[in-house]
Amino acid sequence: MTKLSEYLHTAEAAEYLGVHHNTIRNWAARGELPMHRNPVNGYRLFKRSDLNNLLKKAAVRVKPK
Repeated sequence: MTKLSEYLHTAEAAEYLGVHHNTIRNWAARGELPMHRNPVNGYRLFKRSDLNNLLKKAAVRVKPK
């Protein structure tokens, strides 16, 4: 069973990635970032592993010289 501690809310995910919370919402709406919903209140939740994968993809695209 997945633990709620493995997920971050929109604002927490934005801070984790260093972007604005609206950017997180936009990425989720476009399907670029997997999003889950809290079954109790419907809040957006983002899995830490998905955020880490996004960071890894970004690091590959921006290779240092």
